[in-house]
Amino acid sequence: MTNELVSNALKYAFKENVPGKIYIKLSLNEDKNFTLVVEDNGIGLAKKIDMKNPKSLGLRLVITLVDQLKGNIEVDTSHGTIFKITFKELN
Repeated sequence: MTNELVSNALKYAFKENVPGKIYIKLSLNEDKNFTLVVEDNGIGLAKKIDMKNPKSLGLRLVITLVDQLKGNIEVDTSHGTIFKITFKELN
């Protein structure tokens, strides 16, 4: 999942010869929920992307993996793109 999000950021977020940043953070809170954040300061996702049924194979893979973890995904495209995925440890 992380690999796919970072790969997509490297491929699509930054125009040629324009520097950018990719930020990755994984944390565990007091309720034993993990939060994975993958963020870039690139051009952002197209506004018309349907995150419940994305057309790109990469985003479909991410959604499938989040579903397998019984997690939740939030996407913020107000400044670049931020994917915030929350999930619990599976036993």
